[in-house]
Amino acid sequence: MRLALMTDLHANKEAFSACLAHAEQQGATDYAFTGDFVGYGADPAWVVDTVMEYVARGAIAVQGNHDAAAAREARSSMHSEAREVIQWTRGQLSAEQITFLAELPLVRERERMLFVHASANDPPKWEYVTSIDEAEKSLSATDCRMVFSGHVHGPALYRRTDDGRMGAHLPTPAKRIPISAQHQYLVIPGSVGQPRDGNSASCYAMYDDQTRELSYFRIPYDHGAAARRVIAAGLPIVFAMRLIEGI
Repeated sequence: MRLALMTDLHANKEAFSACLAHAEQQGATDYAFTGDFVGYGADPAWVVDTVMEYVARGAIAVQGNHDAAAAREARSSMHSEAREVIQWTRGQLSAEQITFLAELPLVRERERMLFVHASANDPPKWEYVTSIDEAEKSLSATDCRMVFSGHVHGPALYRRTDDGRMGAHLPTPAKRIPISAQHQYLVIPGSVGQPRDGNSASCYAMYDDQTRELSYFRIPYDHGAAARRVIAAGLPIVFAMRLIEGI
């Protein structure tokens, strides 16, 4: 199995299309989408439809906080501009698409792999994992050897050894990372649709369970076109600038 891992698509058709095309070229056989299919971007209906098509063919998908907000109600903690986009997004989605988002599970497991949008420790709280301590908390919540998540808009990798020692690693794009069967890993691919690490190129990762190797990728795409679509839709310009600047 060559598993393509994509998260935080954020209604960005251009970025999502580029990552799907690259994953196919890399020989992906399976796909997992770990939440936040909507929010910020201008193409929520197309992105949700595409995820639904992949799920119908066996892909894994879990719910993100923006998906939950679009399907139900935005939390008061969500900043006003994000809530504005969520309200606009609801008007772009069909009843079928909203039902799909509402019924997504918070967590999925498959063959000792766990898929969740935020921390596995308490998925409904949407906790960010930005430190070794937070990563250890997430890994401690499951017996799965591989945890795949998102929510954090930059790529990251954490490892817990069989004696409990934690380590963090900033992945190098396209470099193969060997995965030890004795260790536990938290894999955060970075955002497909809105990277925030100073690099506007889209992010995703690939896990090969036969060679036991993990690869992170940065995929250039037409972020200018995506930004113009945000502006044309009348959405807050800050979300267009984030696509241009990668922050």
